[in-house]
Amino acid sequence: MGMIKIQAVCGFGCGSSLFLKMKIQEVLKENDLEAEIFCGDVGTCTSTPCDVIFTSEELAARVAERSTVPVVTICNFVNKKEVTEKTLEFFRSLEK
Repeated sequence: MGMIKIQAVCGFGCGSSLFLKMKIQEVLKENDLEAEIFCGDVGTCTSTPCDVIFTSEELAARVAERSTVPVVTICNFVNKKEVTEKTLEFFRSLEK
């Protein structure tokens, strides 16, 4: 499949998405996983090539209705356990 591309999405692509990106990077490093992670905004995220979109609970439905890739909903960007579980769950889904 090549390098996995993860897009972290928020309203404008420069605030909470950057924080989420950093949290996902921590999880990948701790679990010896690799991916290209970048930030995006809710308006253009579905037109930017990626393998998965991580976003907030508030934006997930809006993104999912337009997306052709999986959308992972993170309820609390600060909750390391949630970000870890959902990131690892996505990577496990690739093995199937």
